[in-house]
Amino acid sequence: MEALKNRRLQLIFLVLGAIGGFLYWRFIGCTSGSCAIKSVWYWSTLWGAALGYLVGDFVSDILLKIKKKKEIKNDREV
Repeated sequence: MEALKNRRLQLIFLVLGAIGGFLYWRFIGCTSGSCAIKSVWYWSTLWGAALGYLVGDFVSDILLKIKKKKEIKNDREV
């Protein structure tokens, strides 16, 4: 349960990416079937989820660095 709490932002972005991948397949996807990723709904959804997780991890790292900088700044002022 602690792992889910620590990765909350990544999981939110993963779900949003999966939804985005599915919607991309549904409304824009490849109709001819020759596109490897866009022709089947589960590939688009999987790639969207993977991309969402990576973006969430990147954003989480940036927020963590900002938080640490603020803590260091507050420690120096006190």
